[in-house]
Order: sequence, then structure tokens, then C-alpha cells
Amino acid sequence: MEKKTNSNIILPLGFRFHPTDEEFIVHYLRNKATASSLPAAIIAEVDLYKCNPWELPTLFGEEECYFFTPRDRKYPNKVRPNRMVASGNWKATGTNKPIRRSCGARIIGVKKALVFYRGRPPRGIKTDWNMQEYRLPKQQC
Repeated sequence: MEKKTNSNIILPLGFRFHPTDEEFIVHYLRNKATASSLPAAIIAEVDLYKCNPWELPTLFGEEECYFFTPRDRKYPNKVRPNRMVASGNWKATGTNKPIRRSCGARIIGVKKALVFYRGRPPRGIKTDWNMQEYRLPKQQC
């Protein structure tokens, strides 16, 4: 039996997309950033900052989802990201976690944890929604 997803891709029942951080950076994110072909077209392009987090599972039917999304800037000509959505914001927590090649010490990407706060800062209320943001290091962007 097969399952048809919203993006018209037919996958076998039981299929799970669960790449390691290294696999995601090397085979998907880097290829997407350089406009190279992806191993499989199973990651949707979604502007996450135009959706509330609880709307995403209804669009894609998964508890854990992967998306490519444009990174909006809070101020023109600055690097600070804009992570506001209609009902709140995604707040970065902790430090950037470097992702290294399994066979070496070279940093190939960065992972950042984000938590969704309902309402406007600084009075937002923390929710159970969280996500991981993956980025390429500056020299590879």
C-alpha cells in the first residue's frame, strides 16, 4: 500500500524521513542553497513565518516535519532574523550547535533550537512547540 502526501509524492506506508544532522546538511541543505538537485523532493518549501505552528500538522499530517523556508531579516541590511508570526514569535534558545562531518573536525553546518511564544515579546507565553533551525556556515552560504 502507498500513502499519498499533500505534495503529490507517493511514498510506501511506513516510510520515515529521519536523516542525521550531517545527512541533512550535506545532501539537502547544501544542495538547496547551491540550486543543485536534491536526492528526493520530499521537503516542502513553506514560509514558516506566515503560519502559526499548530497549522503546520494540518497541512502536512506529521508530528515531525522538515521544511525549507526563506530567512526574513528584522531590519534591512542587518543579519538579525525576523521570527515573528501572526500570533507570536519563535525565540532562539541556547547557543548555536556546530554540526561536524563524522570523519573530521570541519564544521559543515549550525543547528539552533527555537521555542514558540504566544503573544508579543516580552510578555509572550511559552508553548510546547519547538523546532530546530539548520544553517550553513557563512563561508558556505
